[in-house]
Amino acid sequence: MANQIQVGQEAPDFTLQSTKGDKVTLSQYRGEKKVLLAFYILDFTGG
Repeated sequence: MANQIQVGQEAPDFTLQSTKGDKVTLSQYRGEKKVLLAFYILDFTGG
C-alpha cells in the first residue's frame, strides 16, 4: 500500500466537518490536545 503511515509518524493534516457543522483541521490541535481517530469502515453499509 502506498503512503502508509508508520507507528510514531506524524499524521498528515486534513480538515473535516464537526458534528456541529464547523470545519475542524487536525493541525489546529497540534501541541494543544490529544486526538484520537477512529474509522468505522462498515458503519453505513448495513453489514
